[in-house]
Amino acid sequence: MVVSGFVQGVNFRWYTTEQARRHELGGWVRNLPDGSVEAVFEGAEEAVQRLIDWCHVGPRSAQVTHVEVTWEEPDGLFSFDVEF
Repeated sequence: MVVSGFVQGVNFRWYTTEQARRHELGGWVRNLPDGSVEAVFEGAEEAVQRLIDWCHVGPRSAQVTHVEVTWEEPDGLFSFDVEF
């Protein structure tokens, strides 16, 4: 998924990591050069959907304007990390 808006410099990656770990999801999150944030979530479908829903709002300091979700086959990711 890709989250657009004012989502860099507001700890979006950190909060996303906390949410993913809380929901026991694997995957990663990273900033993109265009100012958006990209993330991959793997795990139980309900937990993935809860995190997608959370990303539509993000942390308090973020201003999310658009979320693009693409569903794919899982890669077998078990831990969640921030990529640089």
